[in-house]
Amino acid sequence: MPPATLKTERLILRPWRADDFDAFAAMSADPEVMEFLMAPVDRTASDANAERLKAHIETHGFGFWALEIPGVAPFIGFTGLIHVSFDAPFVPAVEIGWRLARAHWGKGYAVEAAKASLEHGFGPLGLEEIVALTVPANIRSQQVMRRIGMTRNEADDFDHPRVPEGHPLKRHVLYRVKRDVIRP
Repeated sequence: MPPATLKTERLILRPWRADDFDAFAAMSADPEVMEFLMAPVDRTASDANAERLKAHIETHGFGFWALEIPGVAPFIGFTGLIHVSFDAPFVPAVEIGWRLARAHWGKGYAVEAAKASLEHGFGPLGLEEIVALTVPANIRSQQVMRRIGMTRNEADDFDHPRVPEGHPLKRHVLYRVKRDVIRP
């Protein structure tokens, strides 16, 4: 399947390019952007993460797409869909996610791009359900999840298997949305 590129009123969700890696590394080193992830990462780890995200798109035709504001900013973060790659009660699953550079927070870009991702997931990809996950303290992401029609059942919350025991980010909340709720 050739990699998809999605367009919204203000954004382009596209495959990653080599020139995205510098901006992604700056985002990945920002303590505020990484607050609810394990920790800021160095350039080597950031590049490895970007390569994995790029490879997912090349393999599956979708993934966490690079997010661009045409004519304004060539890379502001990522948004999209990715196969969950760890073991949990809700797996197998496709997750929707986003991460934006701080300068682009609060402008509705995450919601706009996430809605386009859902439409693609339930439309061309034919998915029946899409999940989202974060830590309980990440209220901003949970607000995006609700704005795009996702709901949470506290019984689905889980301990993330890739987070060490005793770590404050171990517990995660799970949001879901089914195809029949969001019609493409």
